[in-house]
Amino acid sequence: MAVTGIALVDKPGGITSHDVVARARRAFGTRKIGHAGTLDPMATGLLVLGVEGATRLLTFIVGLDKTYEATIRLGVATDSDDADGEMTTTMDASALADEQIRTAIKPLTGRISQVPSTVSAIKVNGKRAYDLARAGEQVELAAREVTVSRFDVLAIERSESVIDLDVVVDCSSGTYIRALARDLGAALGVGGHLTALRRTRIGPFGVDGASSVDGLAEAAVLSPAVVAADVLGRFDVTADEARDLRHGKRLVGAAARLEAGRAAIDPDGALVGIVERRGSDVKSAMNMPEERPA
Repeated sequence: MAVTGIALVDKPGGITSHDVVARARRAFGTRKIGHAGTLDPMATGLLVLGVEGATRLLTFIVGLDKTYEATIRLGVATDSDDADGEMTTTMDASALADEQIRTAIKPLTGRISQVPSTVSAIKVNGKRAYDLARAGEQVELAAREVTVSRFDVLAIERSESVIDLDVVVDCSSGTYIRALARDLGAALGVGGHLTALRRTRIGPFGVDGASSVDGLAEAAVLSPAVVAADVLGRFDVTADEARDLRHGKRLVGAAARLEAGRAAIDPDGALVGIVERRGSDVKSAMNMPEERPA
């Protein structure tokens, strides 16, 4: 039987996130593998995979804030806003001062309205935007509100007519770093696109603790209890309370204890489920299967 839990994987460039899922299925001996957000083939870094019953926890992970390290090239725009697309415009960016660049970044931080990249996985009338764009159709995507809590320039490198910026970005789920590159280039009047992208964090999970794709068979799998407590906070229950929750019963008068968190953990350290407040009571919003030790 496959282990139940969450696996952290460091995706290399040049393969899709679905390729990683396929390899994980072989490594863990199960088809029940899910992910908490994909990365483009060009991108590298952290993928969070759910194995077996822990796929239920992915819904709580996918919306967590993320950190990316990226390189933005100013002076060249592409139709995909990244290096995998076709070049659309070029303009000499060499006259831009460092302070001009940092000033242009400021409006792209905080709560902002962002139009996602045309070549994205967003569905338009039931079809992926990137499929429509590649078929030559005009794609109009609506702006969405996202939060960029950090957009820091780590290094500025100049080469002839282009400028490469190494940046780090902390942002809410749903933020497109490619769109930030595009919008920064547009604000500076020279165009811009993304040449490198690495996701280093999703919520409390960092890429430093991730396994390589080739090392999946030996990868450590985080227990559902540990993951749920990290993401949602821990709610300790007795053995009797755990049994009641698993049988669909309410914990009468237990709502005051929910301040600590929503992940119900039994005395053996197993995740019973995710609970919610119902008046002064607590009931299970999602039960979890019994854990099998890694």
